[in-house]
Amino acid sequence: MTEPVIRRATAADLPAIITMLADDALGRKREDPTIPLDARYTDAFHAIDSDPNQLLAVVERAGEVVGTFQLTFLPGLSHRGAWRGLVEAVRIAQSERSGGLGATLMQWAIGQCRERGCRMVQLTTDKSRTDAHRFYERLGFRATHEGMKLVL
Repeated sequence: MTEPVIRRATAADLPAIITMLADDALGRKREDPTIPLDARYTDAFHAIDSDPNQLLAVVERAGEVVGTFQLTFLPGLSHRGAWRGLVEAVRIAQSERSGGLGATLMQWAIGQCRERGCRMVQLTTDKSRTDAHRFYERLGFRATHEGMKLVL
């Protein structure tokens, strides 16, 4: 099996990214992989791609996109002006799950945060994703806060 390559996503990766975002019970309710080049997706991609504090990345194996995540670098005043890395929308293609690729992806993201001088890495994961909770805990993440959202 070829080694995975993690790289910045390009607009050409959008169909694969949207397909992965839609490939679970929660994603099916909010994504539409039949329209990956819809203006909402492409506008969001360009906003992310043009922001130096955003990194939309993909994992590629043998020329195929098999994973994705978004990393946001957040400046803050607390913790003596510390920066944080925020990991969102982590997805691994169904064919690659349970093979260690997710851990490789997360270690790479953590390394990016260290390189940028972040003091911590944080993430949110839906309360119903109990397998994901165990995965992140194995990587050293702890559920230290309660997250809240207001859908507009």
